[in-house]
Amino acid sequence: MSSDRDKAQAKQGRIAAAVIAGTGALWVGAQWLGAKYGWSNRTFVFFDLAALAAFIWALVVTYQIWRKRQDN
Repeated sequence: MSSDRDKAQAKQGRIAAAVIAGTGALWVGAQWLGAKYGWSNRTFVFFDLAALAAFIWALVVTYQIWRKRQDN
């Protein structure tokens, strides 16, 4: 049973890592495209807030994984 729990935590960790990497790449791409095409500041703020939300979600998931490992 412990093995199943470890696999689930590993899967959560991979998802969190993918979200962090993907968010960073998409945010940099959005900043570059916005500068190239002259997007409004409002559009930049939208992408900034979306990236912030994704990073906070990943931080919460990572914290939950850490807490579960502390309980073992």
